[in-house]
Amino acid sequence: MDKGFRGQQWKMLLITMFCYLFFYTGRHNFGWAAKGMAADLAIPFTTIGWISFSMLIGYSIGQLINGSLADRFSARLMVTVGAYLSILANIAISFSNSAIMIMVLWALNGYFQSMAWAPGAKLINNWWNEQERGKAFGFYTMAAGLSSVVTYLLSIILLQQGYEWRMLFRLPVLLLLISATAFLIIARDKPKVKIAPSAPVKASVSWIGQYRAVLRNRKFMVASLGFGFESMARYGLILWVPVHYLGNNWKDNPGNLWVTFLLPVGMAAGALTFGMLSDSLFKKDRIKAISFGMLVSAVIAVLIYISPVHNLLLGGGLMLLAGFFVYGPQACFWPLSPDLLGSSLTGTGIGFMNMTGYLFAAFGEPLLGYAIDATGNTNSIFIVVAILCLLSAVSVGAVRLIPSLNVEKVITPG
Repeated sequence: MDKGFRGQQWKMLLITMFCYLFFYTGRHNFGWAAKGMAADLAIPFTTIGWISFSMLIGYSIGQLINGSLADRFSARLMVTVGAYLSILANIAISFSNSAIMIMVLWALNGYFQSMAWAPGAKLINNWWNEQERGKAFGFYTMAAGLSSVVTYLLSIILLQQGYEWRMLFRLPVLLLLISATAFLIIARDKPKVKIAPSAPVKASVSWIGQYRAVLRNRKFMVASLGFGFESMARYGLILWVPVHYLGNNWKDNPGNLWVTFLLPVGMAAGALTFGMLSDSLFKKDRIKAISFGMLVSAVIAVLIYISPVHNLLLGGGLMLLAGFFVYGPQACFWPLSPDLLGSSLTGTGIGFMNMTGYLFAAFGEPLLGYAIDATGNTNSIFIVVAILCLLSAVSVGAVRLIPSLNVEKVITPG
């Protein structure tokens, strides 16, 4: 391969990763603001769950729309516009005093945030071929995991410095402003040298035709179901683990905050590891890699449930492993889109899969919030997470039982 082109491949991957590295500052900040918001506005955790639900629904709807748009328009512009609008929504929330207004703005923010992942994946798929796709998506997913690390770190520092919850919506997103602007300047949608697609496709396909192709692919639909359960487990941890460890006396036990910090650290490490292992150890068998990760995640969630919360060393180790195994398999989910649907439907497929994941996660949040209110014990979330991980493993494993479908026969123009 030409060294110049190789350099451009990595340049496009790294700038996309850099941009997404700060995207969660406008999304995963909510879990850290939730406790202060609930106290300040006098709202129960069930309402907090519904506010989180609104963002996830907005993100889910956005994935359905923006995934297809990514196959038709400039990924570079979509990502940048989404970032700028998300920043504005976060700042508006920081000045709001109404739970309803926050819910509306957070739902809009979900849509704006959805303008990044599928378009970014489409851009990466345009630059990387099938042989290295697992590695490329592993790095991309690692950037998302590191984005949680950055957001958690900034939130912990701001809280320890005595800042109120509103500042969590104002300060961290300034980094997204910088990274999105750099992405706009440096990124290019596709190389001048054509990369051969992994499956034969027809060029002229309508929006309806794109989704018809996705919906008719039974393997992909079942895989998306498994992704839905995985996303419920992931967001169950992302939103409620900070609430679990903040408790009522976190200032007397500041070490609790750093236990939560190990969750996204594990997520970032897991994403990169699983992406590479799917190409090497698992011989591109994404299904086996995903099933393995989700089964181990279920065991770890049960161990967290039965472990004493005051044992920070044990809790930190389990949080690291939980993040590693519950999020790592996501790096194997994304390549299923070009693997099963073909390269021309990468954005549509990833958008649909992500839509499914966030739709599932949306309904999980108020449910978990209600469970905490009803039991008075945040520890109960880990049993629910364990069940969700098992459901994900079973769903993904069922993909092997479904006959393969010829992509070219499904995709028809018009």
